[in-house]
Amino acid sequence: MSSFAIYTIGFMILLGGVIWAAVALGVPGQWVAIGAVILAGIGLITAVTNTRRKDETVASDGEQTG
Repeated sequence: MSSFAIYTIGFMILLGGVIWAAVALGVPGQWVAIGAVILAGIGLITAVTNTRRKDETVASDGEQTG
């Protein structure tokens, strides 16, 4: 299983807990849904950022790097 998938599954479990807590506290469903969409977007962005592989470009002979 890839790092992205593990990160996403973990974030969805966290999001589920936050939604459950919000509903238990009596937060209106509309606001729970808005918060869930925002948090899902943040989770997707952080998952991609934290699991993305850096491009490893090799400089040709004669080219200077830096």
